[in-house]
Amino acid sequence: MLVKFTSSTSGQIMMFAAVARQLLDAIGKECSARGVITTEQLPEAITRLRRAAADQKASPAEASGEPLNSSTMDAADETPTVGLGQRAFPLIELLQWTQQEDGFVLWEADRDF
Repeated sequence: MLVKFTSSTSGQIMMFAAVARQLLDAIGKECSARGVITTEQLPEAITRLRRAAADQKASPAEASGEPLNSSTMDAADETPTVGLGQRAFPLIELLQWTQQEDGFVLWEADRDF
């Protein structure tokens, strides 16, 4: 399922519900089908997302939520895993642009996630 974040001033981004859940949990928001990050909440949301991304000290497999399993890991497969910091970056940027214009950000999904 996809979650769409729409800024009142600067555009929109979409992401999978599992990633959106991680980011909204870091902000302290409930993962309902629709929600809002108000103008007043933007500075704290940006700070919390940056802190969550910086605090992530887990290995790449743990950061992505995938269990470490030596039988499924191939030594030749060195595909980099996307961490929380990289996943948070587009939302942080959207929030910053929205904050500059005193806007708000809405999110919507098909159902609660």
